Amino acid sequence: MSENNVLPVILAGGKSRRFGGNKANAKLGDLTLIEHTIQKLKNRFKEILIISNEERNKDISNVFYSNDVMDGQLGPLVGVLSSMEWIIDNSKNYKWIMTFPCDTPFFKIEIIDQMMTAQRQSSKKLFFLKSGEKRHNIFGLWSAELKDQLRKDLEAGDRKVEDWANKIGTEIIELDPKDDNSFLNINTKIDLEEASKKI
Repeated sequence: MSENNVLPVILAGGKSRRFGGNKANAKLGDLTLIEHTIQKLKNRFKEILIISNEERNKDISNVFYSNDVMDGQLGPLVGVLSSMEWIIDNSKNYKWIMTFPCDTPFFKIEIIDQMMTAQRQSSKKLFFLKSGEKRHNIFGLWSAELKDQLRKDLEAGDRKVEDWANKIGTEIIELDPKDDNSFLNINTKIDLEEASKKI
């Protein structure tokens, strides 16, 4: 596997109900939350896809947007399917997608190499990160070959990432559980205030 085979995907299709607005565009320091993620990924990948049903910033080169391909706010799994469909619709050659949340700005760029290394050493088609007892199901590496199965299962009613991944079979990448800030997730404005103290 090389980075040329991997499409990084930022999942930003949620309603941000607890935040009270589109949190992807909330400012943390000089950048919005989604810009923090974009800046990290731009250093490693030629193209970035953002799955978003909200307002879009189209001024960043090689950053593309797509809506969810299924209606109803059905969760991150639909965002994953949407990215796989985007690859086909746009005649891209990516074999894998690597997913990132839009609201976890402190993740370390090294996790990209850790996921890619794990893929080279395994026959699995799905990889997630885990630190301590916490599994980070939005930080994942997904084979594009899972697309048809994912669509079928979504149409049958599957919604939870963890349940679907367990059914498919996933490789877990263990990380240092002491590194708490890397996966600080911003769900509310209070979370954003706490995060601002760490930059």
